[in-house]
Amino acid sequence: MMSSGARKFTLAVHLTLSIGWLGAVAAYMALDVAAATSDDGQRLRAAYLGMELIALRVILPLAIASLTTGIIISLGSKWGLFRHYWVLISLVLTMIATVVLLIETRTIRSYADVARDPATTTEALRALGSTLFHSIGGTVMLLVILVLNIYKPRGMTGYGWRKQQKERAP
Repeated sequence: MMSSGARKFTLAVHLTLSIGWLGAVAAYMALDVAAATSDDGQRLRAAYLGMELIALRVILPLAIASLTTGIIISLGSKWGLFRHYWVLISLVLTMIATVVLLIETRTIRSYADVARDPATTTEALRALGSTLFHSIGGTVMLLVILVLNIYKPRGMTGYGWRKQQKERAP
């Protein structure tokens, strides 16, 4: 169990990283909407290049750091990592979001590579499409995690219940 000061510090870092992740996804989604709706070649080129930069240099590091600090804070607090369903669901959703992001970075990189080539035509850029489906899905997932962590619905896992009974026993 962490000391109160260490737990508060870790929680502050975790919240900062998680909120930053959500904000970076919002910035990415703005570029993704521009890529999905624009007919202007320069705007498309800029959107794809910006999406790559935000995804690889901001979202991905924030996702990994948020996952890591979430595990640390849960292990060092009364909530535990496997005691409560809301913590376990948050962990699983965060892991899924991070894995999907890692997979999706290949698509983002390939779109940016096409956009980086000065010989690429506006028509070719329009044909790339967007990653909007994943952007929206990721945002919904992050918001579900946020709500779970604020409301902390009741419900202990079997492991958590056994652990609690063991702690109460004389």
